[in-house]
Amino acid sequence: MPDGTNPEPVDADTPPNPWWNKPIHDQRFLKVICIGAGASGLIFAYKLQRSFEKFELTLYEKNEDVGGTWLENKYPGCACDIAAHAYTLSFEPNPNWSSTYAGSDEIYDYFVRFTDKYGLRKYCKFKRRLSRAEWDNEKGQWNVEVTDVDTGNIVQDWCHFLINGSGVLNSWKWPDIPGIDTFEGNIVHTAKYDRSLDLTDKTVALIGTGSSGIQVLPAILPKVKKITTFNRSATWILPTRFQRRHYTPEEKQEFTANPKKLEEHRRELDSAINGSYSIFFRDSPVQKATTSNMREAMAEKLRGSGLEDKVIPIWGVGCRRLTPGVGYLEALTHEKTEVVTSGVREITAKGLVSDDGKEYTADVIICATGFNTNYIPRFPIIGSNGQTLAEAWKDEPANYLGVAVSGYPNYFVFVGPNSPVGNGPLLIAMEAQADYMLKLINRFQTENIHSFSPKVEAVRDFMEHKDAYMKRTVWELECRSWYKSNSISGKVTALWTGSTLHYLEMMAEPRYEDWNFTYIGGNRFSYMGNGFSQTESDKTADWSYYLKDVDDSPLLGRAKHWRAVNRSGTIERGEVKSKL
Repeated sequence: MPDGTNPEPVDADTPPNPWWNKPIHDQRFLKVICIGAGASGLIFAYKLQRSFEKFELTLYEKNEDVGGTWLENKYPGCACDIAAHAYTLSFEPNPNWSSTYAGSDEIYDYFVRFTDKYGLRKYCKFKRRLSRAEWDNEKGQWNVEVTDVDTGNIVQDWCHFLINGSGVLNSWKWPDIPGIDTFEGNIVHTAKYDRSLDLTDKTVALIGTGSSGIQVLPAILPKVKKITTFNRSATWILPTRFQRRHYTPEEKQEFTANPKKLEEHRRELDSAINGSYSIFFRDSPVQKATTSNMREAMAEKLRGSGLEDKVIPIWGVGCRRLTPGVGYLEALTHEKTEVVTSGVREITAKGLVSDDGKEYTADVIICATGFNTNYIPRFPIIGSNGQTLAEAWKDEPANYLGVAVSGYPNYFVFVGPNSPVGNGPLLIAMEAQADYMLKLINRFQTENIHSFSPKVEAVRDFMEHKDAYMKRTVWELECRSWYKSNSISGKVTALWTGSTLHYLEMMAEPRYEDWNFTYIGGNRFSYMGNGFSQTESDKTADWSYYLKDVDDSPLLGRAKHWRAVNRSGTIERGEVKSKL
């Protein structure tokens, strides 16, 4: 009996087709390159390894180890700004987090353990930086240049798919302040912090009021002689988002021995985060109430300091990223702290000069001045029309659902523009992005697809929807934010148009009609092959697998499907409003 392994001979008059002697959905070799071995690269490697065969994957990582931002960021007080148990992969809990907000070393160790547990190091090439990538339409592949960080030597490589997992908060920058090279003391950036630097009894100047600056100030206060913190702009500080505390040995032991107990704790935290999205709608009742309550809470912490009008924003909560800021307000009012509410005009040999002309001496300057967040790659990525992505995105990073770009075939980006970086649990959204990419890559590997990229009109429609949606949110209020490429009133380039749960539903099913597909050999159905199935090609398979006692097939209507997925009816809450 013929089967998919030994098909009948093909007639000599039949047009040539490499799939004639293969069953439907035959796997072809797949070669993938991922930029970076941080969280996104590791998630992608794990999911590709779990679900695919016949592939070659390389993660080119510029650093000496995995971990990405958690390997690089070692400044005092560096920690996750959401609860640690809500900053884990959905399937990889950690019962041993030491405290509510885990430090960077702990988070780095988490990803190292994840890497080693699932054998992902074999895909990594460290101290290698991707320095150029160009699409070759004739061959249907990306040709890339890879630079050895230590030697400067360049090697050539290629791939069917190029995955950009380099991250948005990765390209740190010095502040653009005249005289920065003239300072005679130590000057460091939080993203490249030197842990050997001793701050004991030093006079320190701190520039910046973003997440890193908010964490640095209370962390270094006990050691230093004096801190001058330059708070050019106000920012909302969450007195506590979740209770700040250390987990006891007994709690960690129970989490280890009773995974159900840990799951309940994780669900409680994630549900609290997912339930807070409505605060981002401007002028909504919950936004007004939250702003009022936080203003009162901050004013209480600052009472008598004279800082109330200088530190508490006039714009709504959420315009900038919310930061727990444990101990920050107390540090601002400490006797060792001097708060300067203007910017830095210049840096001198001995210190800093504020915008109003006053000079402040310092032994050490810490720049908590953030990253380049315009999403433009640091090396040329050249698409099918010969245009670099930097040129295409010089005005605005027009994208498709945060993961792809029109005119750049077989290219995906993790946490790209308009991803849910501030909308809810981030790692869960990154998992959804990986799943989405692999659904498309699966079609490439098992069909005769040459390449695909989003249609121009699909990108245009998404960007139009994004711009219209953002007008309803606090993110478009007049505040300087990296959500708007560090502008005050620019377009929102960083955030998704909804909650993280909204993103999960949007990304669950690719809209293939939004993509331009091209095919090998011209006929899109060539992959149907010799007429045999994958099942018939496997002599150990059940050739009547479709028979069953009860109908347990997937629910095909979206409403019923999502009620089954989210276990509708198992939780009691008050009234839930789908819109404001």
